[in-house]
Amino acid sequence: MTKSERAGDAVDAVADVSERQLGVRNGELRRPGGGWPAVGALAAGTFTVVTSEMLPVGLLTPIGRDLGVSDGTAGLTVTVTGVVAALAAPVLTLLIGRRDRRTVLAALMATLTAANLLATYAPNVAVLLVARVLVGFGMGGVWAIASGLAVRLVPERRAAAATSLIFSGVAAASVLGVPAGALVGELGGWRAAFAAMAGVCAVVMVALLVLLPPLPTPGAVRLGGVLGLLRRPPVCTGLVLVVLLVAGHFAAYTYVRPVLEAVAGAQPGQVSTVLLAFGIAGLVGNFAAGAVAARSPRATLLVICAVLAGALMLVPPMGRSAGVLGAAALVAVWGLAYGGVSVSTQTWLMTAAPDAREAASALFVGVFNGAVAAGSLAGGQAADGWGTGGVIWLGGALAVGALLTVALGRAPARKAAAAH
Repeated sequence: MTKSERAGDAVDAVADVSERQLGVRNGELRRPGGGWPAVGALAAGTFTVVTSEMLPVGLLTPIGRDLGVSDGTAGLTVTVTGVVAALAAPVLTLLIGRRDRRTVLAALMATLTAANLLATYAPNVAVLLVARVLVGFGMGGVWAIASGLAVRLVPERRAAAATSLIFSGVAAASVLGVPAGALVGELGGWRAAFAAMAGVCAVVMVALLVLLPPLPTPGAVRLGGVLGLLRRPPVCTGLVLVVLLVAGHFAAYTYVRPVLEAVAGAQPGQVSTVLLAFGIAGLVGNFAAGAVAARSPRATLLVICAVLAGALMLVPPMGRSAGVLGAAALVAVWGLAYGGVSVSTQTWLMTAAPDAREAASALFVGVFNGAVAAGSLAGGQAADGWGTGGVIWLGGALAVGALLTVALGRAPARKAAAAH
């Protein structure tokens, strides 16, 4: 064997080692394994970040009373989290480069733990808002990374089911997280709810470290790759749809407690029950939408938008005529429809950009959380200016806009949707 041949063999051996470490062969990302336990850990992660984000929803009244601020000002605890998450999702995706996604996720979960502890001891609304900034930072990063990992953990034929399971954490946050937070707030005060959330974040951090396999990536996401997706009409349609649906929902949902108290005469204990019904319906909606969205994103979202718009607009008249039970029934329908939004819109974007899943996820999470902030801010203005009923009508109008966007906008190609 000549010297050049031996040198070539040595280079090949080094390349093989590098490829095994990165999980790459011929430029393609190989699945490192992990399977369903790893997918479950990611679902726990999305549950934790969304619960942390939405925890103030069930606690707005006691937070405002304790800190001496209005409902609209207390609602900023949701708004600021959404703004920071919207910025953090794409920025962190660019900054983390090729770093192991397992390590990054654990570090972000540690940030969420610290943020909830800071909120527990916040002496005034300014410190509470600082804590909520940290929540937004951790949430944006976790969601952007976790939402695109299903295809790396399970076989391709199971990727749609795994994605639905990961996003079930979003719906489960409504089923368990927000109502449980409201209940803990009733029993021990709103600060106890944040302390409990810090404990949950710490447990999930450990689960991610134990259950996820190493998740290196062969190349960093580049700014040009993210912005380049905006030249694809189906991606732009999907992002507009996310803005309208999510902003409409949060314009109303952020103030659902004051709405139920005002239009249906709900008592604090009843609000927790209604939020639980919303969450259970949302969990059903998540899996129902996930099962059909991969085959037909447009048809799935047409149904979601129509049901969401109708349910929102009927809450005030039904609450006044039928009381808490009538309002609760419509809130459950609202939850059923909204439960399918995350997985359906994510599926829309993944099928519109199958060659750039992590970049599309970063855009999705950034726009999603920007819409959370815009919706809760607009809802706060509507609540302070028009009364609590105004937030419902605002949410319904935006849902109608989403319906028109789905009907008239460019959808992903049927071939791409079927392949996903």
